[in-house]
Amino acid sequence: MAATAAQLLAVLPQTQCTRCGYPDCAGYAHAIAAGEAAINQCPPGGQHGVELLARLTGQAVVPLDPAYGVEGPRTVAVIDENWCIGCTLCIKACPTDAILGSNKLMHTVIEPYCTGCDLCLPVCPVDCIVMENVSGSATGWQAWSAEQADTARARYEFRQLRLVRSQHEHDQRLEDKARMKLADLGQHSLHTNPDVLDKKRAVIEAALERARAKREAADKA
Repeated sequence: MAATAAQLLAVLPQTQCTRCGYPDCAGYAHAIAAGEAAINQCPPGGQHGVELLARLTGQAVVPLDPAYGVEGPRTVAVIDENWCIGCTLCIKACPTDAILGSNKLMHTVIEPYCTGCDLCLPVCPVDCIVMENVSGSATGWQAWSAEQADTARARYEFRQLRLVRSQHEHDQRLEDKARMKLADLGQHSLHTNPDVLDKKRAVIEAALERARAKREAADKA
């Protein structure tokens, strides 16, 4: 019996680093299950990770593909407080919410939650983040425990749910505002020309209809 995406996901390190070419570990697992991706595209899992995936899929063990990176030690992001400008870009990029801080205030990394994904590095405008080796000579799954993977997966999934909820709340606020404006367009517009108001009304109604269709499509997904 072919391995399911859930089974494959369970043996991935959950760094959510995107080095495999997919947006997250779940995306890579689904691609392997569908026969769309090879089993040797995960540098954080290393060669042992390839062996785990080979065992599940029944495929032959192959070397880690260097096109996706090389196996290495586990790293953790460290922010230089003297250079951090509080831009929040690294916070938005972190897949496990491992960075604390707010606008124009210094950020800091919660080490146990950092997966070493490197996604915070390219977005930092002042290059104040470095990755430090925290596993010595141990690499791949030898440097990364199942407990750490479970924590990373749980935090990533919670973050995804939070982002979806925040987007939904944002969209709902915009929709409510549009409906309020539509209810008394003359009061909420600088224009008094009936033709102009009719055009604005049509634009708002079309936007509300798109929002309704988008919501219904999301509910069916």
